[in-house]
Amino acid sequence: MPPHVHGHAHVHGHAHDHGSGHSHGHAHGHGHGHHHGLADHNRAFAIGITLNLLFVAVEAGFGFFAHSVALLADAGHNLSDVLGLVIAWGAAALARVGPSRRFTYGLKGSTILAALLNALLLLVALGAILLEAVQRFGDPAPVAGGTVSAVAAVGIAVNGVTAWLFARGAQGDINIRGAFLHMAADALVSLGVVVAGLAILWTGAGWIDPVVSIVIAALIFWQTWGLLRESVEMSLGAVPRRIDIDAVEVALAGLSGVAGVHHLHIWPMSTTDTVLTAHLVIPAGHPGDAFLDAAQAMLHDRFGIGHATFQVEIAPGH
Repeated sequence: MPPHVHGHAHVHGHAHDHGSGHSHGHAHGHGHGHHHGLADHNRAFAIGITLNLLFVAVEAGFGFFAHSVALLADAGHNLSDVLGLVIAWGAAALARVGPSRRFTYGLKGSTILAALLNALLLLVALGAILLEAVQRFGDPAPVAGGTVSAVAAVGIAVNGVTAWLFARGAQGDINIRGAFLHMAADALVSLGVVVAGLAILWTGAGWIDPVVSIVIAALIFWQTWGLLRESVEMSLGAVPRRIDIDAVEVALAGLSGVAGVHHLHIWPMSTTDTVLTAHLVIPAGHPGDAFLDAAQAMLHDRFGIGHATFQVEIAPGH
């Protein structure tokens, strides 16, 4: 089910004359965009967690039967990915909790924390893969190539299908991207096990298994680094990467009657919701609610900013 968005805006304003030779008005325009993409992924989370738990049990059983350290390690890695899915799903649920007097934006920021935690979990999993690979170089374990390849081939299907369920939302939401990367990484690891198992079956060269593991770990790290960097930036309140703050400033400065823009701040409320505050210098005074509605709609439509607050000033520097 494709994600859909609906929004509404409400504004209120008031002006004060302080009797000190100047007057200034403060206007606040609020637009709240409610993104239901996370809700639409409930089914994907449920399917993904169920499939992966079943596969972990099957893989661990075959790993024990085939005396395959690789399969047992991969089962453990799959179990960590189930944890990753649970974290992402939990954050998606928390993001729908309404605002309170204590958490005035609700718990939307939990999606940022989940994306950061999932990036760290992926790095831990990578460390385990590399450690296992290095140990296998020094003491290669006998591998039942046919069994390993057959079970891992099932893993490609399970993880590939789960990753596909999250692929659409992965572009616009790093919490969903974290879930997607966990599943895509597992599909890659399973593919590596298949390739290594078949190669060992044909050649008997035990070193192929750890080499394939290291190559796959490098590919996963390349994707994980981007998730980690972006989630850390969001945690620190950085302007979301999809938004050009200079373009936003130019757009606000181009509004009718605006002579200047300053104290412009843009930061993520969650992995999908963005907040903006700005001081608009309007010499003619308070422009009215219609102006604020139009400004908020422009920010939403052009930049995906769903919550905007403006302070209107008569003269610059306030």
